[in-house]
Amino acid sequence: MTETKTIPRYLRLSGSEPYEHTPDKNFLMIGERTNVAGSPQFRKLVQQNKLDEALAVARQQVENGANVIDICFDDGMIDGEEMMARFLHLIQSEPDISKVPIMVDSSKWSIIEAGLKCLQGKGIVNSISMKEGEDVFREHARKVLRYGAAVVVMAFDENGQAATYEDKTRICERAYRILVDEVGFPPEDIIFDPNILTVATGMEEHNNYALDFINATRWIKENLPFAKVSGGVSNISFSFRGNNVVREAMHSAFLYHATRAGMDMGIVNAGMLEVYDEIPKELLVKVEDVLLNRRPDATEILVDFAEQFKGQDGRKQEADLAWREASVDKRLEHALLKGITDFIDADTEEALAKYERPLKVIEGPLMDGMGIVGDLFGAGKMFLPQVVKSARVMKKSVAWLTPFMEAEKAANPEQRSAGKVVLATVKGDVHDIGKNIVGVVLACNGFEVTDLGVMVPCERILDAALELGADIVGLSGLITPSLDEMQHVAAEMKRRGFNLPLLIGGATTSPAHTAIKIAPHYDHPVVHVLDASRSVPVTTSLLGDRRDRFIAENERRHLDLREKHARKDSAAKLLPIEEARLRKFTGDWAQYQPAKPHLPGPTAAVIPLPELLPYIDWSPFFHAWELRGRWNSGTGTFTPAQVPGTDEATVAHIAEEAEKLHADALRLMDRILAEERFTVRSVRDFWPANSSGDDIEIYTDDTRAQVRVVFHTLRQQQRKTGSDPKPNYALADFIAPKDTGLADYLGGFAVSVHGAHSFADEFVAAHDDYSSIIVKALADRLAEAGAEFLHKQARLDWGYERADDLTPDELIRERYRGIRPAPGYPAQPDHTEKRTLFDLLDAPANAGTELTESFAMHPGASVSGLYFSHPDSRYFGVSSINRDQIEDYARRKGQAVAETEKWLGPWLAYDPA
Repeated sequence: MTETKTIPRYLRLSGSEPYEHTPDKNFLMIGERTNVAGSPQFRKLVQQNKLDEALAVARQQVENGANVIDICFDDGMIDGEEMMARFLHLIQSEPDISKVPIMVDSSKWSIIEAGLKCLQGKGIVNSISMKEGEDVFREHARKVLRYGAAVVVMAFDENGQAATYEDKTRICERAYRILVDEVGFPPEDIIFDPNILTVATGMEEHNNYALDFINATRWIKENLPFAKVSGGVSNISFSFRGNNVVREAMHSAFLYHATRAGMDMGIVNAGMLEVYDEIPKELLVKVEDVLLNRRPDATEILVDFAEQFKGQDGRKQEADLAWREASVDKRLEHALLKGITDFIDADTEEALAKYERPLKVIEGPLMDGMGIVGDLFGAGKMFLPQVVKSARVMKKSVAWLTPFMEAEKAANPEQRSAGKVVLATVKGDVHDIGKNIVGVVLACNGFEVTDLGVMVPCERILDAALELGADIVGLSGLITPSLDEMQHVAAEMKRRGFNLPLLIGGATTSPAHTAIKIAPHYDHPVVHVLDASRSVPVTTSLLGDRRDRFIAENERRHLDLREKHARKDSAAKLLPIEEARLRKFTGDWAQYQPAKPHLPGPTAAVIPLPELLPYIDWSPFFHAWELRGRWNSGTGTFTPAQVPGTDEATVAHIAEEAEKLHADALRLMDRILAEERFTVRSVRDFWPANSSGDDIEIYTDDTRAQVRVVFHTLRQQQRKTGSDPKPNYALADFIAPKDTGLADYLGGFAVSVHGAHSFADEFVAAHDDYSSIIVKALADRLAEAGAEFLHKQARLDWGYERADDLTPDELIRERYRGIRPAPGYPAQPDHTEKRTLFDLLDAPANAGTELTESFAMHPGASVSGLYFSHPDSRYFGVSSINRDQIEDYARRKGQAVAETEKWLGPWLAYDPA
């Protein structure tokens, strides 16, 4: 009788050589450097089509001990399907690389399937999950099974990513039962990734992330027979990006404990792992305190200790802690100037013991230090990012003192700060980054600031000012309808008998508009504040000894601006609208054939964040922090704008601080990516269109028999002179007129970043406005990147651009054909046209983008607009509009003239009756 032999159920993989994951194999190491998201070097080589050099990166991973190499091309500038097939074919001709198994990695199933079709041997798919529900999960699993690959299963379900031990084990068990019991997947080919998440972030709820992964791993190995466990190891240490010594120690220590719990494999840079036994003892203790959550202050201790290891390539640098030998007053001053929070609780406690009363600590060393910060800021020797970091130190110190302060306030209710300021973004507007920065700067200078948030009604602003005993009210707004709301608040302050100064700020405000439109509604000081750097001189002047002189100077400025406006007679300098139309842009329609896009109907999509990274224009990020200049993506440096009188040392200082800010932003971006904090939702569409005069008709279908909706456009009325004066443009000029018989098309889009405010609020709760503001600024950059990404897709759909025609820098510089103007911006300043666009796109349902009553987009990190494809289409500003065009425009829109004047007030060349 022949004896039956049972084959052990091991994970078996192969390249040109087999790999069997037997019990004696301690850990399967997956090389991460051939992943464009994990290696900027690899991404750049692929984008530049230097595939021989990219193969060298793969070869180095194998030489450094990787058992499997992870290959991923998820990048907006790379055709993932084409490149995956091409690169895998190249690997097969390299015996020293192709000997190891391949992990085909992508967030897009089409790219994974393209890779599976080209795999030599048995590889791994990374990954599938239940994020889109069980049906899609089963379908993908069955295909992986047919292709004969192993599979990584992410611990996601319809409710999102598993962060806790309970969610990790629940989701993995559910997936296992579907795969094994229903799909028939070999359990030894199932690899669970229960999500390695970042620790040492400063958020208490993250402290157990490493331990939750380790415990979930142990549970999986005990309860889900033959299944394997993997994870992206570098995620654990994102908080220490730039500090390789600490990161390598964290990776090794984490793997030491995770592998003992049963972790089988992990994605890690094979050439950057410290030997566990060689980690310095003191560093190891502090790292394991964090990973195993052994003490509540573990993060603070490790952050402090890690300072000494900062340096390129992990070379040890001695931390200069000589300042710790100074008096507590000097230590607090140094911490405030340098933005160091590592020792603030201990130093605050020591200061309280010295001064006995918390108020004396605040009024003494803390305000002395912030006074120096304010002086340096005013002198241009410190910059906003540094000031906001200083504010973080101040807030953490005050938070420590708060319990003592509350008792003291109860005993002394009359004590005053430098002044009480109530700030608010007015009703209908959602933008608040600039206002947040102003609030931080004022708080740094001793003001008690209450920020009421966004979309705040007039009544709530004024009630809060009375209730809090405010000394100043500050209003902010970005969109033009907010200017009318500010006038309303000023008039209500007069009606209710207020006598407080009113500050006006925001991107669309100006000294002239404040003087001409807002100040006449209120009998007390109304002051325009250009930016955060001006807020302190203005508020201290209004509440200080030179108040009367400052108010008189402000009134003189207002009077000058009103007189200039009265003398201007803008209306007389404009062309009548009919004459402006005779000077319109006229395309050579007889020789022009409009591009016809693919018309699938509204295309709603969630854009993966990694695909947006190459589209980020970083320069406006620095402008939000009042650092003027340009970010050079190629060199990773910041070139400050040339300001007369600025010396070389100051220019170098600005560049240095901008680069530090960028590094901090990248660290937060890593967390956003690793923890999937943001979701970018979008929608785009195309419609048959023709122009009719200054209107653009949108048709129900390509027969063009029935008008669906009409976009109304405005025309420039300036008198343009010269030998070859430019046309008086309107956006309708770039769409083929109806009487040409040409079939033209208009596109539209909306994109929103969801999740930014909730993430930012977590930092505010932790007294970290610096990180909160960075998060919001990053969301704005990603929304703009999303708009660029979608516009590229639109141009591809139109067929007049190919995927590799333009570099990322050329895209950021808008070196492409066509424009994407938006209602509310210079080419069409009427925000109400957004309603037509949003109805066509069904933007609330498809992108989660809503309109407020003032036609601001919510969430604030949102962009929308129209797509024009004409090669001569260009951006322009309508500028001043005369009464004849307003009356004509109101008639075309079916709107009362007064209503039209309300929405277009800042552009009127005349004073409405």
